[in-house]
This record gives sequence, C-alpha cells and structure tokens, in this order.
Amino acid sequence: MMKIFKNLHFRDTSGIEKNNLLKINHIYARSVAYIVENCAAIPFILTVAMLSCTNYIPKPVGYMRFDLPEKQYRLFDSLCPYSFDIPTYSTMIPNPENKYWYNLYFPRYSATVYLSYVAVKNNLNVLLDDSHEFVYKHTVKANTIGDRIIQNDRSIGMLFEIDGNSATPLQFFVTDSAKHFLRGSLYFYSAPNRDSLLPLINFFKTDIEHLMETVEFNDNYID
Repeated sequence: MMKIFKNLHFRDTSGIEKNNLLKINHIYARSVAYIVENCAAIPFILTVAMLSCTNYIPKPVGYMRFDLPEKQYRLFDSLCPYSFDIPTYSTMIPNPENKYWYNLYFPRYSATVYLSYVAVKNNLNVLLDDSHEFVYKHTVKANTIGDRIIQNDRSIGMLFEIDGNSATPLQFFVTDSAKHFLRGSLYFYSAPNRDSLLPLINFFKTDIEHLMETVEFNDNYID
C-alpha cells in the first residue's frame, strides 16, 4: 500500500489547497484499501464457480421400473351377453351404470379397462361412428393414431393405439355385426405420460388383444 502513494507529493501552495489534497489523498487511500480488501476473494469465488460449471453433468430423465408378471388368463363368464379371457392379475368390477358394463381393473398398476356393451338394433353404423368419435376426440394430445383389425370366427373388432400423452392410450370395439357390440378403453390413474407408461401400455395391449380374440357373444342375455 505504501508504494501506491510513494510518488504523491504536495505542491507548495496555500493551506486551503494543501488541505484539499490531504482530503483527496485520504479518500483515495480508503477507496483503494476497500477495493483490495473486498475483492481479494473474487479470484477464489470465480475459480470455484468455474470448477462447478465445468464439472456439472446433467442427470438423465428416469422413469419408474415396473415388475410385470407372467401372462396367465382365466375365463370371465358371468350373466352377460359376452365372455372372454381376462388376466389372472386383474379383477372384473360391475359398473353400477349398467348391468352389462364392467371395469377390468389392474390393482397393482392403478389401471382400468372400462367395458361398455350395447345390443345392436339396426344401429351398427351409429355405434361404429360413436366409437371412432371417442377415439379421435383425443387428437389434441395425440401424435398419431394407429388402428388394427382383430377377428375370430365369431366376431370382428378394431384396436386403436393413441400415440401421445392421451388419457386413454388404447381403445377398441368388438362386434358380431348383428346383435352385440362391446367397446373398451384403457385409463391410468395418473398424469398421462406415454414415455413413462409405455411398458405398461404394451403389456396391457397384449391382454386386450387376447380379450378380443377370445370374446364370445351369448344371445340369451339380450334385453
């Protein structure tokens, strides 16, 4: 600090001017001392900040891992106009809205396939249009919508897969084209995120395909 002021000399002038120089000299000395004292830590702070930035590694996005059971099925055959195979890790719950409506519930994964049944009475085209409307109202959240025909020797149906963060990623219908019409939609009890739910979506898609392939309609229960 002494070197900073070594070459500062007072001119031979009046006492007022010399007093002003003393004040300036004092203020300058205090300013320099303040800057040196408070800025001494800046190189250390900058070094730590630079090291922190250079060592930063973004963490990859992680999703929940699902422990999926082995595929096994059992026959669901109740007092309904239809029967089919359902997974052993699911439960059929009656829907109070209609005696022929059921909820295929997967308790371990908080997911449900909502099943609704309608008797065909010269209104097959209306039921088909309604099913397509239910699917395509999700186009706002969908990237693409794929469909695939699934049939057996007794019925024919279509499975829709909605690619995107839709509330219902899978929907389907099955009909014998004469008397029976069954439709279903898969819902998860969580915020829709296709990337995180994709393992479950693919897992349940196999179950829905099996349901559609094994469905049989029974005319004895038509109202």
